[in-house]
Amino acid sequence: MLRWLLRGFVLPPAACQSDYDRLAYEILFEDLDRNGDGVVDILELRDGLYNWNSSFGSNSEKEIFQTADSNADQALDFEEFVQYLQDHEKKMKLAFKSLDKNNDGIIDASEVIDAVKSLGIHISPTQANDILRSMDSDGSMTIDWDEWRDYFFLHPAKNVKEIIRFWKHSTIVDIGESISIPDEFTEQEKKSGEWWKRLVAAGIASAIARTCTAPLDRLKVLMQVRRSRMSKMSLVDEFKQMIREGGPFSLWRGNGVNVIKIAPETALKVAAYEQYKKFLSFDESNLGVLQRFIAGSMAGATSQTCIYPMEVMKTRLILGKTGQYSGIIDCGRKLLKTEGIRTFFKGYVPNMIGIVPYAGLDLATFEQLLKNYWLEHYSVNSVNPGLMIVLGCSTLSHTCGQLASFPLNLVRTRMQAVIRKNETIPMLQLIKEIYTKEGKRGFYRGLTPNVIKLLPAVGIGCVAHELVKFLMGLT
Repeated sequence: MLRWLLRGFVLPPAACQSDYDRLAYEILFEDLDRNGDGVVDILELRDGLYNWNSSFGSNSEKEIFQTADSNADQALDFEEFVQYLQDHEKKMKLAFKSLDKNNDGIIDASEVIDAVKSLGIHISPTQANDILRSMDSDGSMTIDWDEWRDYFFLHPAKNVKEIIRFWKHSTIVDIGESISIPDEFTEQEKKSGEWWKRLVAAGIASAIARTCTAPLDRLKVLMQVRRSRMSKMSLVDEFKQMIREGGPFSLWRGNGVNVIKIAPETALKVAAYEQYKKFLSFDESNLGVLQRFIAGSMAGATSQTCIYPMEVMKTRLILGKTGQYSGIIDCGRKLLKTEGIRTFFKGYVPNMIGIVPYAGLDLATFEQLLKNYWLEHYSVNSVNPGLMIVLGCSTLSHTCGQLASFPLNLVRTRMQAVIRKNETIPMLQLIKEIYTKEGKRGFYRGLTPNVIKLLPAVGIGCVAHELVKFLMGLT
């Protein structure tokens, strides 16, 4: 829509550049000013951006307003609008020239690949062509200045780095981070304080998703610690048994710890991730895929080390009988008194080892499914796969990660469940016992409820996240 306005309607061939600019600005401003009062407020700007082009980010209108509203009257008059566009065009001209390495006046696929690679993001020629296709209006598969300007005409990106971030988001190019590590926050998000709101929103959504799927999580743990002779019950019978033992609320036993640990785990993970990125490279923008994956895995290991006692208490609360523990504090006090401090780190080694195969296979599967397969075979007119494709690929990649790390997860849970004082079963000995007594299938006991909960957890988490963002004023 915006490109049509710029090229198909406001570009008379005989017009000089200054006449073109003025006419283009006037028509765009009138299109934004829906009520005809001579100014554009933030709601009109938001609606206009949405109608013109779906590629605009969710906070584009706020970023434009913050820059363009020079008198801070919460409305843009025509002169403010013109001044913003003139300043923005200068920045886009500099960005265009920085990408046009050979100064031939066009940007081709190789220059896109080089530009994205400078930020440690590796894309294929097919993906570069997808990016070009999204901006190319004449079918040449190259971008000249007019096409570049029209595409980023009102987009609030200020430099090549921000434009590449936009491409990375649009093409879902994974940068090698652990799935649980949030993407880097922009300078605008850091200055405005929006970064912590996004973390809080993600934490609340995670708490809702975990709570909704807590019965399946408890069932998984119960099945993991049982031996083969006690595992002939169906899933429905298992649920009935839990309800008979402790009532309906017993299905959520241990969920309190699972929710409480979200905040410290996320905070530690984000802080550690930032520090590891600095340690692995003097220039964070040039971190490669492997470096980012290492930083993400190390951050996950660091946060898990700090909150691991809560993991042990969660397992004990889940396995506990009705009335055995009155709460988290009571559980921790009793474990310390009866089993000693070492009990809070039972199963620590297999838990740490399991981080790498889970994160690695999860990431590789998601990247192969979405970045390499979907984008190269099905992205024709748009490089945005849409929510359902992303959710489907994410769910399948999580499932693959679970399959890879589940045996270690089971070993960890069995070690956590040992209740005798100062007794710790060596990991290798436990693995040997499971294989001897239960066979290969013994390492996947409890996998069924764990897989079943993935799809609802992803779906509920996504819906909850969007709702919480709306309530917190994040669009």
